[in-house]
Formats: sequence, C-alpha cells, structure tokens
Amino acid sequence: MKMELIEHKYVEVNGLKLHVAEIGSGQSAAVFFLHGFPEIWYSWRHQMIAAANAGFRAIALDYRGYGLSDPPPEPEKTTFLDLVGDILALLDAFSISKVFLIGKDFGAMIASIFAILYQDRVSGFVTLGVPFYLPRFVTYHLPEGFYVSRWKEPGRAESDFGRFDAKTVVRNVYILFSRSEIPIAREDQEIMDLVDSSTPLPSWFTEEDLATYGMLYEKSGFQTALQVPYRSFHEEIDNPDPKVEVPALLIMGEKDYAMRFPEMVDYITSGKLKTIVPNLEKCFIPEGTHFVQEQLPAQVNDLILNFLRSHS
Repeated sequence: MKMELIEHKYVEVNGLKLHVAEIGSGQSAAVFFLHGFPEIWYSWRHQMIAAANAGFRAIALDYRGYGLSDPPPEPEKTTFLDLVGDILALLDAFSISKVFLIGKDFGAMIASIFAILYQDRVSGFVTLGVPFYLPRFVTYHLPEGFYVSRWKEPGRAESDFGRFDAKTVVRNVYILFSRSEIPIAREDQEIMDLVDSSTPLPSWFTEEDLATYGMLYEKSGFQTALQVPYRSFHEEIDNPDPKVEVPALLIMGEKDYAMRFPEMVDYITSGKLKTIVPNLEKCFIPEGTHFVQEQLPAQVNDLILNFLRSHS
C-alpha cells in the first residue's frame, strides 16, 4: 500500500470536526497513532502504511486545533483530558471496542492518560521519545532559557514564532529537536534564534515533507499546540495510584535530547517505570534521535509490528 491509498475524512466529535487519516481493513485490529509537536497525522505516514500492509487498520488524527481539525472555541482552555476525550469519542464513532495506541512525544502522554482511564479499551500501547508519563510526573531542574519554560509563558512563543511563517517555525523546531542537545536559549535569545537560516534539514526530512507540515500548521496556527502540551503540564489527572497492566513498548533513540535529562533517564532505567507499567519492553536505537519514526522508519516499523503481532 502507498500514501495515496490513505483515506481522509472529517468526524464530528465533542462539537468539533476532527481530521482523520486511515488505511487498512475496517475489520482488522485497530492501531491509533498519536502525534507530538510540531508533528501532525503525516508524521506517522511510514508506520501507517507498514501497519496496513501487515493487516492492521491504521488511524491517525490531527488533534483539535492542529492541522486540518477544527480549533476549540477557547484554545487557551484546552487540556490533555480534552484530547483524550476526543480519542475516546472517535473510537466510539468507529465502533472500535479495543485499540492499540502508539504515541510519540506528548502523544505518549495522551496514550498514558487514556490507558490509565480506559484500560479496558486498550490492547497495548507503544510510546516513542517519551515513556509512560502523566502531567506533573517528573520534576526537572532546568534554566529559564529551556524551550518548555519559554513556550509555557503566554505570549512569549507567539511573539517568537510570529516573526516567521509556519513552515519556517516547523523547519526550525525539526532541526532543533533532531539534535542531541537540550534546546536552551541565552537570556538575549529566543528559541527560534537557536537555528540559523542556512542550517540544512535533517537528511531524512525532505522539502516536500516540510511543505506538508507548513501547509497544515499554516491552517491551524500554533495557539492550541502551545496550550497542549506546553501550558498544560500542571494538569491534575485524578488517579492516585496509576498502574497499567496492558502490554507496552518504549522505543527511545539514544541520541534523543530527552535522554539528556537526568530525571528522565533515572525514571526509565531505575525500575520506577516498571512498577507502573509492569508488562513493559524497552528498546533503544543507537542512532535514533527525537523523530526516530521518521528518521529510521524500517527499524521502528519492525519493532512496532513485532509488538502488535505478539499481542493481537
């Protein structure tokens, strides 16, 4: 199967029309892909085609306020739980009783919250770049210039991003997040200033890919994307004793800048993670960066498909 066989539709849930991409048989086990930032449904193109070729039904969406999906009426009040509620409503709309969730970056957090709240609807889940993770789970000690610190400040990123078109913002973030260093700006810099206009795109990310992202974010802007995740990390998830018994897989690139956070590495490697997700497998890809599913799709596809086949 090829890209042109991916079907696109709009599904109305919770008062919003959400853009959904789908490929594969409606009678097969469903796999729901959850993107990160500055990603979109298109980030999963390689994995969707591989899953469909292996006999699965692959579904990806643009979250509310992202890409081609409707913006929420008050973007600044959007929460992680709103996005989780949209996933649940989509599963009901598609009459999917159980699903495999695959989340990347903050999409891993959405998968984690969903698995906690609706464990009976989850056959298993895979996270990339971020392990099973809930808001407020880990406390980081980083300087003021850390990109999350900057972007959670209302108006700061809007002013920074507003100097460029959407395509350039996505280009800069892809270049930044593909590096192995944590993006931190000096006091006299903004985050966009960390990338020079002459810096080339990563070798695995084409101008055509960038144009697709640029077009989608030109449509939606960044208002909801800044609210969730960056201004929602304080959100309370009402589950005092989180534990998820379903099968899970963590895929991390060893050159992912997330592996430069001592607190994150401790959480992944110390055994804390396994106490919460006891049926977890972990896989580290030596050359993998933050966008490992786009950078090394063949390796990631093999890992995901082996997991899906093992637990179907």
